[in-house]
Amino acid sequence: GQADTTCHAFVGETVVLPCTTTPPGELIFSQSRLYWQIDKKIVHFFHKGQDSLKDQDKHFHGRTSLFLDQMKHGNLSLKISNVQLLDNAEYICIYKQDEDHQTKKSKIKLSVSAPPRTEEASFPSGQSQIPSRSPTEASHLNLPLLSLHLLVTLGVWHL
Repeated sequence: GQADTTCHAFVGETVVLPCTTTPPGELIFSQSRLYWQIDKKIVHFFHKGQDSLKDQDKHFHGRTSLFLDQMKHGNLSLKISNVQLLDNAEYICIYKQDEDHQTKKSKIKLSVSAPPRTEEASFPSGQSQIPSRSPTEASHLNLPLLSLHLLVTLGVWHL
């Protein structure tokens, strides 16, 4: 199916994949589980009020976090830091509550682009150096011609 949301990020940035649920009151953590997955790969797992990352996919190690202070109000968003090209995928946010077996599921697509090229920013200063360099290059080009000219004139004198 279609993703609910598409997020865009550049390599190296931090991105927040949005996911919210509207709890009747505050979420009861002791009875809830939150999975962030790519297919069957676990990107982040929150269980019984804390992160439970032993089954987390190694690629995401140390780069994911939840908004713990806002979670009880229904903010289940996932923060991924230092985004990599490999993070480009469709993520599923699955929130389960044991009591009423209610499952909330949403799909978020993350589209990752290569970092914006920094060389372009420094280009103007690079350009200004070119004109100052060309006169010296021009004089280098003239040197062989001059020496050739001298040789010819000298040669003529010898005749």
